[in-house]
Amino acid sequence: MKQMLIRDSEANLHKNFAKGPNFTVMNAGEYHADPENTECVNDKTSVNVNFTDNEMIVLGSQYAGEMKKGVFGVMHYLMPKAGALSMHASATEGDDGNTTLYFGLSGTGKTTLSADPQRALLGDDEHVWCDNGIFNIEGGCYAKAIGLSEETEPDIYRALKFGTVVENVQYFNDADRCRTIDFDNVEVTENTRACYPLEHIHNAKLPPQGGHPSNIIFLTCDAYGVLPPVSKLTFEQAMYHFISGYTAKVAGTEMGIVDPESTFSACFGEAFLPLHPYTYAKMLAEKVKQYNANVWLVNTGWSGGKYGVGKRMSLKVTRKLIDDIHSGHLNKVEYQTVPGFNL
Repeated sequence: MKQMLIRDSEANLHKNFAKGPNFTVMNAGEYHADPENTECVNDKTSVNVNFTDNEMIVLGSQYAGEMKKGVFGVMHYLMPKAGALSMHASATEGDDGNTTLYFGLSGTGKTTLSADPQRALLGDDEHVWCDNGIFNIEGGCYAKAIGLSEETEPDIYRALKFGTVVENVQYFNDADRCRTIDFDNVEVTENTRACYPLEHIHNAKLPPQGGHPSNIIFLTCDAYGVLPPVSKLTFEQAMYHFISGYTAKVAGTEMGIVDPESTFSACFGEAFLPLHPYTYAKMLAEKVKQYNANVWLVNTGWSGGKYGVGKRMSLKVTRKLIDDIHSGHLNKVEYQTVPGFNL
């Protein structure tokens, strides 16, 4: 959590904590919850938040992401009450100062696509859009490490240096590579992770703040291969796709997921929303109109057929499409309407 939270100056920490912390997280992950004797708890795994006492407790889960996402849930409650939109999205900034938001569930490409060598990174997962622009809630990245290589994701691979916390990974067994991580090993789980501070990314922008977004990209992993690789959305389509949040859960994101499973996750982050999804959708609609942002739907799932028939969209192709969004090229091309979805 030292990696994931914003690391303030020592002077500010002493000043802000003089009267005690604003919020306390207690992690007793090795200790199971007691569903038989605890009201409203029905499983041995329990993550509970108390907004009266400003406390959160994690029981029965040793997945470090519970704390990170728990803090995210807290911000999803506090930020809208302050008139700001909290978002499950990564963010980048171009040389011209234009920022882009990438909404999407775990496994859809938020972290991978935001690690863009041509753009500055603001953050890979959690942001707030306020009257002054956008800012990162976090001070680090929590990247999926399965299959990681320098060839496919050079910025993330190089960020995994001394000081990075790795989770559920295994080392090579042979003597020559005994201190080298085998990123293809799924012996523990496919949900292997690497947690590193933002400053490990060479082109991270610090402090991680940017202007109002020019482009908003919804990343959807379509397991049926029916959505186009990229669609430019009307305002009405943007609101529909945001509130429905169609995508697929993929292996390594949740327990029990082996093959991709279609799901609808409101605002591309339903699990983290303590308020009604329309609260966040209404705020996004107002900001898209106010700042005239372009909204895109990008399929990072399957093309040419469903899972098992078609192929997963190539990262190289998806990056090229996003480059064309940033350059303005896709604002000048001819479009074709897809029947059924009317995209």
